[in-house]
Formats: sequence, structure tokens, C-alpha cells
Amino acid sequence: MMPDLGKYALWVLSAYGVSIALLASITMLSILQARRTRRALQAMEEGRKPGRRDGARSEAPGTVKEAANG
Repeated sequence: MMPDLGKYALWVLSAYGVSIALLASITMLSILQARRTRRALQAMEEGRKPGRRDGARSEAPGTVKEAANG
């Protein structure tokens, strides 16, 4: 079922191979970036004080409030 590509077979099949490799690479990079972003978001959400439901976060060391007080 392979079409007769003649003298261009090497170039056409190489182009297919490169295209498939690039698509696979882009897909893997997207998946890895999504996982990294999900972990970062989870870490930020866990940084909140337990029991707070209003979405307020605890003050990080070195914030403006701390610098103004001391």
C-alpha cells in the first residue's frame, strides 16, 4: 500500500519522520509544562493558612508589612 514515490522517496519519508518527531516533542513538552504548572499551583494553594476559607494567604517573610514594622 506504499505509494510509488520514485526518486523522492527518501525526502518525502524523511519529511514525514521529522514532522512526527516534532509533533511528539511538542506534545511531550506541553504535558511536562502542564505537570510543572499543576505542581506549582498546588504548592501555592497549600501555602495558605489552614482553616482560612476566604482565600487569604499567610504573610511571607520579608513582605512590606514586616519591613514597615521593623
